[in-house]
Amino acid sequence: MNQILNELNQGWQLSIAPNKEVKAREFDPRTLAELKSCGYRTISATVPGNFELDLSAAGLAPGDPYFGETPFEFQQYENRHLWYAMTFASETKGDENTFLRFDGIDTVADIWLNGSLLGHTENMLIAHEFCVKGLLREQNELVVHIYPTTIVARDYPVTPLNHAQRYNYDALHIRKCASMFGWDIMPRFVSGGIWKPVTLVQKPRERLEQVYLYTSNLRPDQTRATLKAFFEIKTDEDYLKDYQITVDAVCGESSAHAEHTVWHIYGKFSFSVYDPKLWWPRNAGEQPLYDVTVRLWRDGEICDEKTFRFGIRTVELIRTSTTDRDGNGEFVFKVNGKRIFCVGTNWVPLDAFPSRNSSRLSPALDLLYDVGCNMVRCWGGNVYEDDTFYDFCDEKGILVWQDFGMGCALYPQDDAFANKIYTEAVSVIKRLRNHASLALWAGDNEVDEFTLVHARGIDPNTNRLTREVLPRAVREHDAVRPYLPSSPYVDEEAFRTRGAVPEAHLWGPRDYFKGKYYGENYCHFASETGYHGCPSPKSLKKYISKDQLWPIFDEKGNPKPDWLCHAAEMQNTVNGPYAYRIRLMAKQVEVLFGTMPNDLDAFAKESQISQAEAVKYFIERFRISKWRRTGILWWNLLDGWPQISDAVVDWYHCKKLAYRYIKRSQAPLCLMFDEPRDGKLSLYAVNDLPKGQTLTYTVKDLTSGKLLAEGEINAQADASSKILSLPAYEDYAFLYVEWQTENGVQGSNHYVTKTQAIDAAQYLADMTCAGYNEFEGF
Repeated sequence: MNQILNELNQGWQLSIAPNKEVKAREFDPRTLAELKSCGYRTISATVPGNFELDLSAAGLAPGDPYFGETPFEFQQYENRHLWYAMTFASETKGDENTFLRFDGIDTVADIWLNGSLLGHTENMLIAHEFCVKGLLREQNELVVHIYPTTIVARDYPVTPLNHAQRYNYDALHIRKCASMFGWDIMPRFVSGGIWKPVTLVQKPRERLEQVYLYTSNLRPDQTRATLKAFFEIKTDEDYLKDYQITVDAVCGESSAHAEHTVWHIYGKFSFSVYDPKLWWPRNAGEQPLYDVTVRLWRDGEICDEKTFRFGIRTVELIRTSTTDRDGNGEFVFKVNGKRIFCVGTNWVPLDAFPSRNSSRLSPALDLLYDVGCNMVRCWGGNVYEDDTFYDFCDEKGILVWQDFGMGCALYPQDDAFANKIYTEAVSVIKRLRNHASLALWAGDNEVDEFTLVHARGIDPNTNRLTREVLPRAVREHDAVRPYLPSSPYVDEEAFRTRGAVPEAHLWGPRDYFKGKYYGENYCHFASETGYHGCPSPKSLKKYISKDQLWPIFDEKGNPKPDWLCHAAEMQNTVNGPYAYRIRLMAKQVEVLFGTMPNDLDAFAKESQISQAEAVKYFIERFRISKWRRTGILWWNLLDGWPQISDAVVDWYHCKKLAYRYIKRSQAPLCLMFDEPRDGKLSLYAVNDLPKGQTLTYTVKDLTSGKLLAEGEINAQADASSKILSLPAYEDYAFLYVEWQTENGVQGSNHYVTKTQAIDAAQYLADMTCAGYNEFEGF
């Protein structure tokens, strides 16, 4: 086991200087004395941290970077060089097994230890380790020079073939969280800092460098699983005949033990687990995890050991190149040979300043589970999450769709950038591959689609990053896990035929949520779709200036600056690429209720109702058509900063109405109405559980007070089945469904027969009667 000699997260100082001043000096300080001689402004620094937060704490920048138009002000700091400096004591001089580990540096940096260049980093998204053999003293100086990202980006050529969103061209070559350059869901804070912990680590001289355990085979009757263990050891001994590796896996009464004699520093061996306890996604079964201990022995003495939890399961992605209106296609995940219907969300940055992610992670994970997800998609514009995230998903049965860190751009194809991507991918794969919840590696977010739109005539399959580099990394280091080159993926056949792909991002015009685009799309799996919902007034008042709260628009009909900033537009202009989002939110309210309300409270409520009804419709449309459709991952659970967005929980963790609607619609057993067909309105029982459920139910029209139907049915196992049909309504009615299973589990749901130009007061009265008046922050 590694021994942490020192946690280097206290006592840091931060020196800051603009690029022009640094260039004029032509001097790069590498010690505290040299740094002091420069006379740069120096303040206390927080590690892990982001430098803008230190500026705010020192009173040199606004205290709340998120209030009003303040994000615009912080763009002036994009040209700053940063020097993080600290001293620490050491009882060892360090040998070849002593390492200084940075879990995260943002981004391009030189690291100086006692005046010697220890290393250079160019990737924010992975950890970096440097051997400190012979470099340590009793008292040590550590200086980390972080260069301004936007200035460094100018050193890389961009060609006409490359493409990025308006504010993201300086992100093309830089391996940094893409959304930090500004996105339609995130502000532009091109930050810098030591954003994860720093430790001085002593590793065993003879050690397990890596261990990879995977399920290579599962008998059809599931009575035996074959596991394979791959290992790499480190030793300076010439002969290996005295070394042995053992594996012990225990889960309750189920256990397995394996021994392997070492003949090379790399090796792989198999062993069996009889009557294994299989790991299943949520709703499909339980999530037993084996406690695994892998030990390296020499002459009967333990040299090193690694421990982790492991779920025995197989995972596949079955997909076709294209699909059609008749459903002649497929995109479905299978776990242990069983098809899984996926309901879930997209996971975006938890904060615009990534150093604060860890403090926001635990409550966010609680929301993920509480709302009923069995899959989460880690979006490619984000950082790679902490191990805690994947541990939680292992324990709760939440499948993880993991994008690699690229999105919405046409990236460089040169060898240097390809090597960056390969190195990053291998690091991430090795860190995460033992997790049972990890179901898919995806090459990027929407790059295939961006290629079709912005490089007309160019085949997305010529992208060497996602067709050569990343699949090579996955094949070499995690070959048993599915890989999807892009989301959505346009393979050779789909490009040649221009056919519809089976997995899609359903955004379209974002108009009426039951309109043609949403109602007639025939993809099998929607990995993105969403609808705007205004945050609560209580939250809005925390970041919108009082004089701009209402009305939202000025006398010219343009969004006011604070609303525009939190759209998230990167500049104070109504012509920016994201400025449309405020008008879009207002338009969606007008579609549902016919008019714009006259005050903020009413507007926020009606906007949240609009969002709630829309996302409920998206989810239920997919679930009703199970197995014609196989999954929907809506956008998104939680905001990464205070904003106007599709998220169903705002940055302050105030839930929008959609959260409760989604929780009901994602219940593993749910009764739901389909859209009218041939004059009939049909009620379905959708059951994602592996066993059938007997239940009693009632259907009421709350608007008229009439009981429409009641009865007892058996909800078929893992299926969607029609219960009954009623005459379709021409006018508005709020239909309320209640049920109770034979085990006493109760549930309810609703359906509104008309969702255009309805009376807001009537809807509010009906939802209150149903017990659904669950607004927060009003």
